[in-house]
Amino acid sequence: MSTALRAAVSVAMLVGFYLLGLLQLALVGWLLYEIWTHSQGLGAAKVSWLLLAAVGAVVVGLWKAIRAQPGEPDGMLLTPEQAPDLWRTVREMAAEAGTRAPDEIRLVAEVNAAVSEDAKALGLIAGTRRLYIGMPLMQTFTVDQMRSVLAHELGHYSGSHTRLSAVAYRGRAALHETLGRVGRWNVFGWVFKGYGRLYLLVSNAVTRRQEFEADQVSVRVAGVDAAVSTMRELPVVAAAWNFYFGRYVASGWELGYAPDDIFGGFGQLYAARTEELARLRDEEPDTETSRWDTHPAIGVRIEAMRALPPVQHAPDRRPAATLLPHVGGAGLALQAEVVDFGDRTVLPWDDFTAASITAIQQRRADRVFRSAARRLGVQEAGLSEIFGLVSSGGLGELAAEFFPDATRREAAVAFADVMDDLITLAAVRSGAARWQHSWSAPARLIDPYGQPVDYTEIAKLAVDPATVDEARQRLAAIGIHLEAARVVEAKATASGSDVIGAMANVRVDDQETDLILLDRGFLFVPAPKSANDGEKRLKTLLAGNDPATLAHHYRFVPYEEVTGARITKAVPINAELDLHGGGTVSMKERWSSEQLGKSRDTLEAVLKRINERAE
Repeated sequence: MSTALRAAVSVAMLVGFYLLGLLQLALVGWLLYEIWTHSQGLGAAKVSWLLLAAVGAVVVGLWKAIRAQPGEPDGMLLTPEQAPDLWRTVREMAAEAGTRAPDEIRLVAEVNAAVSEDAKALGLIAGTRRLYIGMPLMQTFTVDQMRSVLAHELGHYSGSHTRLSAVAYRGRAALHETLGRVGRWNVFGWVFKGYGRLYLLVSNAVTRRQEFEADQVSVRVAGVDAAVSTMRELPVVAAAWNFYFGRYVASGWELGYAPDDIFGGFGQLYAARTEELARLRDEEPDTETSRWDTHPAIGVRIEAMRALPPVQHAPDRRPAATLLPHVGGAGLALQAEVVDFGDRTVLPWDDFTAASITAIQQRRADRVFRSAARRLGVQEAGLSEIFGLVSSGGLGELAAEFFPDATRREAAVAFADVMDDLITLAAVRSGAARWQHSWSAPARLIDPYGQPVDYTEIAKLAVDPATVDEARQRLAAIGIHLEAARVVEAKATASGSDVIGAMANVRVDDQETDLILLDRGFLFVPAPKSANDGEKRLKTLLAGNDPATLAHHYRFVPYEEVTGARITKAVPINAELDLHGGGTVSMKERWSSEQLGKSRDTLEAVLKRINERAE
């Protein structure tokens, strides 16, 4: 498909989207005229209001789409003075690709590379060209692989793929804004949804073809070996990036800490995890993809590359970072520009890891300490009070709360794992142990002399009334003070919670409420009486707020505060919760209540789990 034909198809489909809106607006106008010509009164007014509300959602969405503009360019600008080798390479490759070089090069915080062009007049007039290079690629690729990436992106320029980026943006904005405003039962929205599916099918098919065209330029300019190597390495880098954030950054970030060098940390992890990365490279790439995907499957792209005429290129296996002087400093500069630390405590990596793990352990310990305090009838509790429960033979009742499927005796034995965590927290708080950071393996607990420590055996002694005193003595002998481990959050919060479900317009204690199910408790948000747009309201609420913030402003009932649950009606679900202290909470789903996913099933499973724990 030629550039002119692609322009014609994109413009025609975008114009068609707006024409649909105008036609529907005209249809509603005609219907209103007919209604008020032949009928008047309350019935006519209600029908008119429904028609106006339905088409109004469409019109508002289209108006916002018309006004939509691409945002400011992302990333950190790299000038020719800052990265002369990179700029020289890009300009040389642009000449080989037969296209004009980009006007800007920007570093971005993604495992990706991309190009854009601020073209005018539906792509007929060239505009500012920008090349975006992901910092993780600069840190992990060879020069050969980076040349392949650059050639591919420059191929989008030589193929004029970027000339219609503004039109494509406007079209997708129109889809997003309009479809996001129409309800499930809006008949006018059904037409747009069908058209939207067609638009995406056509648009994605064109995009996949453009990727093949850009791959041809990559092979011609950088060589087939570099192109294939790049295709195989991209999913490896992406998997490492996701692992890095999931295992090293996310938990501490959620708890109010941040590492001082995010990109530098990724580079160190990539260098240290050689065996795991080698296993990922051995996996065969995917050869199938959905028609809704914008890119062909990697395996298919590799096969197409190998079928092209071979071109000889001298290999260059130097790190791509050689093209960017002071890559570490560039990572810190990019971090300063694109990362918002907020009010988090920024720490060096060793301290960040230690603080994050300790905070996680404190959170788990607080859950145990709060339960112990309730059973003992005191305001606060710690490890000393739990040792006291063991001595008095009361551990079984506390442990049963955490191991509901076991007998009290079995629960007390199983509590040894929990006790191990509590003792570890006491050891860290006492200065008898610390967490040692590692890029090649999980962090490990070591003593002040750098030797690994393990409190498993002491924990087993500590859950038995007959040996708990021996556990006390052994802990004291190695400098671990029971008093060092005490509750920090005496009241449960939603900090760090994940959303597992949401239901709109549930009556909670006879008040209209949106029910948010968290993995740590129930969140009750006041809701309007009308059940219209409940699903959309829930999505907007959850997209703009984290659970901890919502729980701070609205009523939050932690699962640990619930002593029992009764389902009094299955469909629609009605239930009652019994709370510590004798209070109750009633929940009544409405027939018109909307939900996200299968939240009703999730609620039922949560209630049944609470009952199992209470029995």
